Amino acid sequence: MQGMIGHHAQALDMTALVPSRTQRDDIRKLALRIEVSQADEIGMMQHWLEARGQNVPGPHAMHGHGATGVTMMPGMLTADEMARLANANGLEFDRLFLTGMIKHHGGALIMVRDLFATPGAGQEAEMFAFASDVDADQRMEIDRMSLMLQELPK
Repeated sequence: MQGMIGHHAQALDMTALVPSRTQRDDIRKLALRIEVSQADEIGMMQHWLEARGQNVPGPHAMHGHGATGVTMMPGMLTADEMARLANANGLEFDRLFLTGMIKHHGGALIMVRDLFATPGAGQEAEMFAFASDVDADQRMEIDRMSLMLQELPK
């Protein structure tokens, strides 16, 4: 949960770039959906940790995005990838955003898979439901983003 908060925060960093860098309404709508769901999930994870007396990192606790000494969660973009995204506009941004978010969501799927593969982990009903929802939502969004990527002009 603690690492997933930082993972979700990077998705928020990525979606924050969308309004000023794309002209596509479909990407804006997708980014808004991701922003709302990731922000809600950060709040849920912080509450879950707090209720169990665990350390509750802020959403930007892992903002090393590839910095030396910072452990990156699966699928997170490196500092160079984030910089390329932040410096892109138009069609280049759209491609980098979709490709990066597909990678990012794929990392969440890895984390869910690893959680369920760990003996005794993910057994609590709230955790099982959360991880299962993350898996289903990320898969659906990966499919949607893959189609959007294919439909971009060459």
